[in-house]
Amino acid sequence: MNRPDPLWTAEARALRESVRALLTRRSGPAAVRAAMASPLGYDDKLWSTLCEQIGVAALAVPEEYDGAGATLAEACVVLEELGRTLTPSPMLGSAVLCGQALLLTGNDQACSRLLPGIAAGTTLAALAWSDEDGQWTPACSVVDGRIHGRAHYVLDGDIADVLLVVARTPEGPGLFEVPPSGVRRERVTTVDPLRRLAVIGFDGVTGRRLDSGGFDVGRLRELAVVALAAEQVGAAGRALELTVEYTKQRHQFGRPIGGFQALKHRMADVHVSVEAARSALYAALTGDDPSLDAATARTVCSEALQHAAAEMIQLHGGIAITWEHDAHLFFKRAHGSALLFGPA
Repeated sequence: MNRPDPLWTAEARALRESVRALLTRRSGPAAVRAAMASPLGYDDKLWSTLCEQIGVAALAVPEEYDGAGATLAEACVVLEELGRTLTPSPMLGSAVLCGQALLLTGNDQACSRLLPGIAAGTTLAALAWSDEDGQWTPACSVVDGRIHGRAHYVLDGDIADVLLVVARTPEGPGLFEVPPSGVRRERVTTVDPLRRLAVIGFDGVTGRRLDSGGFDVGRLRELAVVALAAEQVGAAGRALELTVEYTKQRHQFGRPIGGFQALKHRMADVHVSVEAARSALYAALTGDDPSLDAATARTVCSEALQHAAAEMIQLHGGIAITWEHDAHLFFKRAHGSALLFGPA
């Protein structure tokens, strides 16, 4: 059965246009680099504008928790646009990952207490789950009522106001809220300088359990990789756009290099990869098999961005490997994202 594409409904188009217009004005290459070098790793004023004027952090939050009552698809529209400009923001880690984790607990009290701030963009939340191997097996465990372990790859973990942790318990994984002041937080150097990650150590800290038993880590990972896939689609599409523009401007042998058949074929192959990624994202948002569709989107979108970024480097020539050009940022984003929530 044919289903409408949730990324291109009239409402989604209007949302996309609003976000793109704002990012075009305030998140160009120079602004992205300035945000990358800032103490927070993102432009907090831009993030406040996105939340206050467009309501991006509230999209996938139900109305009873001061959200917009939309779906993950609308959040993916925003993530695609953020990925297109490589704009660093708390959208993926706080608004989507932590927001969806709280909703999966079914804990109305916890959601009422934490989600309004996340939806408003005034509270920055972080989720700790992974060991050093990057897998979704919880890195932390509960022993005698206290949380022990060392979680890696925590998005914005060193600056978060609210800290959530997935920990092993005798009856299965659980989601706990832990006071940030009671843990050791350390920002780490990342392959992708636009993605802020931290390592968090839990040395017998007491946490508040938010789920009622048997937290669905698998479902959270599915939601996370679909959201990340949207960001990857945006970045891949933009990498292709920039590459096509460059090949029209660069001349060799008296003609634009984009006119050479061999380069046309390579760019056409990237175009096919990007469109396949869009289709995989669409299937993940509308399909009947969430687990399989999320895994497919994870694989196809990761490969598409890696392909687009690699060809961007190759077809831009020597300039692409300089710090001054943005091609290396797309390349680093491609390889960092491919491993962020565990390998495809």
